[in-house]
Amino acid sequence: MRQKPPAVPAERSETPRQAILRHLARGPHSARDLASLLGMREPDVVSHLEHLERSLRRGPRRLVVEPARCLACGYGFPGRHRLSRPSSCPACRRQQIEPPLFRLAEDGRVVESAR
Repeated sequence: MRQKPPAVPAERSETPRQAILRHLARGPHSARDLASLLGMREPDVVSHLEHLERSLRRGPRRLVVEPARCLACGYGFPGRHRLSRPSSCPACRRQQIEPPLFRLAEDGRVVESAR
């Protein structure tokens, strides 16, 4: 049997966090959207978003989180600090949850480029 050669990772010109910032500068995205755009797993994207949230505090930009929302009853998950999608709604116990959306803001203004 002939063995396949080992896979060679593609060269990247930017880090995953730089790529996430580039996509967020274009508009709001969920962690699942970013994962599919970047070819990553959703938990890895959430981990990068958590780091970006901390590191962006030092500059003029901020990571803004539009909270998850229950599609069944409209519950908005106030005060939730975790960036991952909740598994179920505490109000109605359903699992039809719209994921949180992430976007960039700069000095109180939403950042969107027309690239």
